[in-house]
Amino acid sequence: MPKRVTIQDIADALGVSRNTVSKAINNAAGLADATREKILQKAVEMGYKQFSYFHTVSGFSAPPEARAPKREIALLSGKFLNQSHFASAMLDSFQQEISELGYTVNTHRIREEHLKKRALPATFCRERAAAILCMEVFDRPYAEMLCGLGLPTLFVDAPATFGEAALPADRLYMDNTAEVARFVREMTARGKTRIGFVGHRLHCQSFFERYAAFQYAMLMSGLPVEERYCVDSNDRGTITAGVQAMAELPEVFLCANDFVAMDVLHVLRDMGKSVPGDVWLCGFDDSPESGLISPPLTTIHIHTQIMAFSAVHLLFSRIKEPNLDYREIRTQTDLIWRESTGGKPEELRT
Repeated sequence: MPKRVTIQDIADALGVSRNTVSKAINNAAGLADATREKILQKAVEMGYKQFSYFHTVSGFSAPPEARAPKREIALLSGKFLNQSHFASAMLDSFQQEISELGYTVNTHRIREEHLKKRALPATFCRERAAAILCMEVFDRPYAEMLCGLGLPTLFVDAPATFGEAALPADRLYMDNTAEVARFVREMTARGKTRIGFVGHRLHCQSFFERYAAFQYAMLMSGLPVEERYCVDSNDRGTITAGVQAMAELPEVFLCANDFVAMDVLHVLRDMGKSVPGDVWLCGFDDSPESGLISPPLTTIHIHTQIMAFSAVHLLFSRIKEPNLDYREIRTQTDLIWRESTGGKPEELRT
């Protein structure tokens, strides 16, 4: 019987540490792309049977005896999903659910070169994938390429769709409108009429919907949407320049997510402005950091567990019935009042 190849064997063959090999195989952060590709290639070349991707890289193929029935859900992500990202908690629940069904999740990072060439990551093996789960995949041509692979595909959020046909895939979103409208209505009830929006509106479908809900709520409240109070960007530098250039600050900034809101908070502090003393601030996602910063951030909470359950339902019903009509599901969100907008409404009215 041939000797079983271990992580240490791969490390020894390449002259790197065992930890470095482990990071590459598990697609962890903190590793140069060239190093990762070199390690993955060597793992396949040596026939590392525990290597879950079994891909083809530079002419190397997984051994035929290692090919197994399709039991992999391939998670394709355009960014590293750290603990601050709402998807991290969702994936914990998702992995637990699918493991009970006998499946595993393997993460494949989509990088800039993949987007340009519309190429799949080297770690992705179509022959092993039962379905594709897409997160932070907001490039429309790339998303269309994935939809054309012939595999059940689910997008958790998706490229912004404005005047285009919906992607031919199932789509899962958090509710991006109800609590945004509720927030704007509450602001106007508190006498705040100058409200701005910060965030790149076409970054993804969710950001677009949040901005559209902000616009609609302002108009329904009889207030104009004033672009002089808005910054259409997620970039810290552009946000800084946009806010600093305002001749007059709004009374409230509604931001596309918590991290945009935190950037705005830093800019305001650099300008000598305080939150909530001079400007009120609201984010979206209820990231762990949102309740820890000073002041704690009013935000909109995403229920990650129900998103995970919905993702399992959408993917496995699609695997079972590939010809179902494409579906779009939105899960509940809740407004969380904190000190960045002066506290809870009932506290301010007593």
